[in-house]
Amino acid sequence: MKATVFLGGGRITSALVAGLRLAKYDQPIIVHDRNPAKLRQLKKQFGIIVEPNLHQAVGQAGLLIIAVRPDSVSELLRQIEINRPLTAVGLAAGIPLSKLRARLRSPVRWARAMPSPVCRAARGLTALTFDRAFSSATKREVRSFFARTGTTLEIPESQFDAFTVTYSSSHGYHALAALAASAQRLGLNRKTALTAAAHALADGILSWREGRIPLAQLLREATTPGGIAAAAMSAMDSSGYERIVQQGLRAGMARARKNANRA
Repeated sequence: MKATVFLGGGRITSALVAGLRLAKYDQPIIVHDRNPAKLRQLKKQFGIIVEPNLHQAVGQAGLLIIAVRPDSVSELLRQIEINRPLTAVGLAAGIPLSKLRARLRSPVRWARAMPSPVCRAARGLTALTFDRAFSSATKREVRSFFARTGTTLEIPESQFDAFTVTYSSSHGYHALAALAASAQRLGLNRKTALTAAAHALADGILSWREGRIPLAQLLREATTPGGIAAAAMSAMDSSGYERIVQQGLRAGMARARKNANRA
C-alpha cells in the first residue's frame, strides 16, 4: 500500500497529521526530516512512520507532500529523482507551480495547497490549485485528502498569494491579543478580557457564518447610531484601521514574491 509521505516534519505537518488522525485517516503516514527530534516527537504524538532516508521515503509515496520552508524547497527537490507517475503537493508559500515543475518534472503531477494550522482541529481551510496535467479523478483524490481536515477551496494560482495573506489564523490571534490587551488597560482582568474579546471575534463571526444575514446588516445592527459600539468603530476607522490591515496584507504579498524569486 502506497503511503502519504511528508517531506518536512515542522508545524504544518504536525497540524495536518493531527487533523488526519482526528478524522480517522487510515492510510500509512510517513514523515522524513533531517531533525531526529522532530521525527521522534511526531511518532510519539501521532504514531507516524519515521523514515530518515529521503530516497526511501519518496519511494514509498503514493502522495508526496513537500512541507519544508520556502527557502529549502529547491535544494530538497534537487536531491530527488522520480521515474514513475506521482502526485506531489507543494505547501511552501509563494513557490509557484512553474518553479516546482522546473525542479521535478514529469511524470510528477504538481498541485499547490495552502492549509491552515487550524486543520489540527479539523476546522481548517485549504486552498488548492492544480497543474494542467491533473485528471479530474486525481483532483478529487487530492481534494478528498485535504477535506478530511476542514473545508477546501480551489482557486486560480494567480490568487494564491492574496489568499495566503488573508486567510491566516494569525489575523484572528493577533486581533484577539490586541483587543484583550486593550481591555486589560481599561481595568478588566486577563481572563475576563480574553473571554470578552474572544466572544466579540469568534462568536460574532460564527453567527454570521452560520446564518443568512448579510455582513453589512449585522454591522448596522451592532453599531447603533450614538451608541458605544458606533463610537468605538468610528474611532478605529478614523485611526486608519482598514489602511493598517491593507499595509499588512501588502507586506505579506511582498514576502511571497521574495519566496518565489529565491526558489
